[in-house]
Amino acid sequence: MDALRLRRVNRWQAQDLAEELADLYVNSRDMSARGEYRSRQDFLNRLTGENRRPGFAMVVAETDGLVGCAFGFPVRSNGFWWLGVDGALPRSIEQLTESGSTFTLTDILVRPHSQDQDHDVACQLQERLLTDHQATLGATLVDQADQPTLASLRSWGWLDIGEVWRPAGSTRFRALAFPLGERTTARPEGPARGVWTRWPG
Repeated sequence: MDALRLRRVNRWQAQDLAEELADLYVNSRDMSARGEYRSRQDFLNRLTGENRRPGFAMVVAETDGLVGCAFGFPVRSNGFWWLGVDGALPRSIEQLTESGSTFTLTDILVRPHSQDQDHDVACQLQERLLTDHQATLGATLVDQADQPTLASLRSWGWLDIGEVWRPAGSTRFRALAFPLGERTTARPEGPARGVWTRWPG
């Protein structure tokens, strides 16, 4: 892969890149042709919604074209983001949230290459997005049935905080946190396709 370039993208630029980002989303996931249109449209709808959130930010990775992106928004210091976590939230997570230094990554997408390259692109994206916002903690929710994504995030240094229940839907999520500065040399056991995290409305 050619030299990787990371670039910050504002909400207007992200909207201009929407179709390319949707292509990236489709290419990063295993899906049947039948489900491709719907999944693509769902992603575009979700991107539009996320783009309207206060503090929305995106970083894209490019070589000869778009190879990855990560985006999200700051977590409010009132702790509402962690509502519904099963069990006690670690005190360090509470403190970082209360300090206003937590940022949620709602999507991390990487165009499939080799396993090591995917790992490196994802790690650079997540760390750049968090560093740009002076965040010391990343947070995300993942459908707990999505085992490939959970395995990939854990291999990139994300810590599993526990199950999350949201009254608005039936999907069960896992809450994960990424303390900036902690590293792991582990790699996913299989190809990391469809790395997708989502804030559940």
